[in-house]
Amino acid sequence: MLEVRDLRKHFVVGHGPLGRFQHPDHVIRAVDGVSFALTEREVFGIVGESGSGKTTLARTMLRLCSATGGTVMFRGHDVFEMDAAALKRFRRQVQPIFQDADSTLDPRQSVASVLEEPLRIHGVGDRDERRERVAAILDTVNLSRSLLARHPSELSGGQRQRIAMGRALLVQPDVLVADEPTSGLDPLVASQILVLMLGLRRETGLSLVLISHDLDTVAYAADRVGVMYRGRLVEVIGGDAFTTGALHPYTRVLLGVERAEGDQVLEEGVHEHAHLLETGCPYVDSCAHHLHECHHEFPPLREVWPGHYVACHAVR
Repeated sequence: MLEVRDLRKHFVVGHGPLGRFQHPDHVIRAVDGVSFALTEREVFGIVGESGSGKTTLARTMLRLCSATGGTVMFRGHDVFEMDAAALKRFRRQVQPIFQDADSTLDPRQSVASVLEEPLRIHGVGDRDERRERVAAILDTVNLSRSLLARHPSELSGGQRQRIAMGRALLVQPDVLVADEPTSGLDPLVASQILVLMLGLRRETGLSLVLISHDLDTVAYAADRVGVMYRGRLVEVIGGDAFTTGALHPYTRVLLGVERAEGDQVLEEGVHEHAHLLETGCPYVDSCAHHLHECHHEFPPLREVWPGHYVACHAVR
């Protein structure tokens, strides 16, 4: 259904005119050769620390920012080659749910107007039909219809996230790309939203890309899990085996199974400097299992068990 092939998104951080005499521009490899395929009704989880490139991957997949290289295919069509009409159809079929619902809900609009807007954009129904759909979607996301007259600022964080989810579902998409949909919510509300998404997958046949730093959430919900480190997928594993069968040293550090050498962890503030590496494994300085070749060649993502892929020279 949705296939990402060698997707890359690089940012160049330039110096001033004088600085360029002594230093090359920094290149931030936010997404650096990511490939995976999403099948019908599948939940594909993506995990990693802050700064690993998860959100940039989502935004590039959705063509909300341009790609440096690679392709994204949706039902056999290259998303980056779509004209305006095809791109509009794609954005109806592949809907995002962003981490910060507050930034995506116009505070000047009522909930009714916020929800009706995507239906107007895509020319769905007349005014009465749109109102019926808007009222019905509140039932779907377990919210009272009395909220329609309110504004986003009058809602709780969990209610705003449900509104954002309802807005994405109104146009009946085939795929949801959910970027940290439960971040910042209390555990009860977060679990309710997760159960709601999984229920919709069963009832409507949705496919879901679930991006999160919450390992337990992804392990519970995902059919497969991709682990990102510094812009690259370093492991892809079945969701049922994620917490017990992970093999990549970085994944095992995330899970608390082992410690990083020297406790070196990725920090957002030094993200760009971590991407200056042209050769070798970017995790080599933190890995307790590094070999000679780890310093000179990035390990390819290879299948070690059926459906289990690892990018590590030390994993045989």
